Amino acid sequence: MSLYDRIAPLLVWTPEAYRPLLVAGRRLGWLRRETAARLLDFPEVFAEDGDGIALRQSLASPEARSAALEDVLKEMIAGGELRRLRGELYPLIRRWGETPLALVDRRAAPLLGIRCFGLHVNGTVERADGLHIWVGRRAEDKAIAPGEYDHLVAGGQPAGLSLADNLVKEAAEEANLPEELARRAKPVGAVTYRCDWPGGCKDDVLFCYDLEVPEDFTPENTDGEVAHFELWPVERVIAELRETDSFKFNVAPVVIDFLIRRGILTPENEPDYLRLAASLRTAPPD
Repeated sequence: MSLYDRIAPLLVWTPEAYRPLLVAGRRLGWLRRETAARLLDFPEVFAEDGDGIALRQSLASPEARSAALEDVLKEMIAGGELRRLRGELYPLIRRWGETPLALVDRRAAPLLGIRCFGLHVNGTVERADGLHIWVGRRAEDKAIAPGEYDHLVAGGQPAGLSLADNLVKEAAEEANLPEELARRAKPVGAVTYRCDWPGGCKDDVLFCYDLEVPEDFTPENTDGEVAHFELWPVERVIAELRETDSFKFNVAPVVIDFLIRRGILTPENEPDYLRLAASLRTAPPD
């Protein structure tokens, strides 16, 4: 199998299957055509606007838009169309650092096709026998990717929290990393993609971090989302990526990005080197 197989599903994007979601005259999401039709059943919230579906201009403030979106989602949940809310709010923005035009529950992100941000931490250990990487096995009761391999730390980026503070929070919850150690993580870029997703669209920006972990530190999960951690030599990580699909769908690209940045994958030893490098940042930065 090819390492490219780990990235290819994130490149499948059929724009003709979607209509833009417009907020205050800006496109902030992508709606599957059947979703767009359903949202028009809420005429006090949504209206036709050219090729797109827009939040009503009468919803003139972020607070009003957020409340209206929440009401729509609750009605869809009551009708069995959507699973329960997650209680974590995501901002409706296109560019990192913008002031949100509304907040919406994380559950609705693929449904609305909004741009979502997250962070992934490559936890490494330099040992006498070479580079090792911490790998977490996700709990079997996780709704997404149960039992699959994950990073040392990874999580979505909610509204109202800085990246640095979110990293500290996720590090404590997922791996019991002390704050002082978590804050040593170095930002090293981002992986982006826009792809078709069951029930919607994934339009994600994953901020990538590298963290060298002391050899005598063993991570421990504290929130029940990780079954256990394993420390693998980098050669095993590459073999697992190449031979199986056991890594979570958005973890594999971040690990491949790490392997390229560290010079472990090179044009000499990886036939798909150029294709891999070109595929890690495919979503437009708009």
